[in-house]
Amino acid sequence: MSTPPAPDVQSPPPTSGESPLVSVGVLGARGRMGTEVCRAVDAAEDLELVAMVDERDWLFNVADAGAQVVVDFTRPDSVMDNIRFCIDQNIHCVVGTTGFDEQRLATIAEWLEPKPDLGVLIAPNFGIGAVLLMRFAQEAARFFPSVEIVELHHPNKVDAPSGTAARTARLVAAARRAAGVPTAP
Repeated sequence: MSTPPAPDVQSPPPTSGESPLVSVGVLGARGRMGTEVCRAVDAAEDLELVAMVDERDWLFNVADAGAQVVVDFTRPDSVMDNIRFCIDQNIHCVVGTTGFDEQRLATIAEWLEPKPDLGVLIAPNFGIGAVLLMRFAQEAARFFPSVEIVELHHPNKVDAPSGTAARTARLVAAARRAAGVPTAP
């Protein structure tokens, strides 16, 4: 009686105990938020800053550097081209740039259809306080006869109204419609 052959099993490659670093490129790297993102990526143990690109730099620098993820803090007039570039290069995107409406979001969804493993995250605001404020405004909107959004920013703010204010307004309007609250005069 012969012994059956051992199954052909490959053992996993040895690891050093460290997770691989995620390679990050930053678009708008010299701007206020881009500078902060670069600092945060540099400080993170599991991230590696591989490209810092600004408006006069070559966009291909992020792909040439091997970025797996791009954080975009550029401008509304260039962000769609940046996202399209990243999708074409199979680079995930985290977008903090404002200026997104339903049409732009639908366009991005179309671009992503053939690439289900690729992600684009669009965040109108990265501050937990602002995110909570949007949520609270959405919840409270149905209880008040009218709503006003007032915002104050530093003098160099690029967009007005801000993406946060625009997103808050859309959330409030949707909540009011869903609750059957009439629009304010």
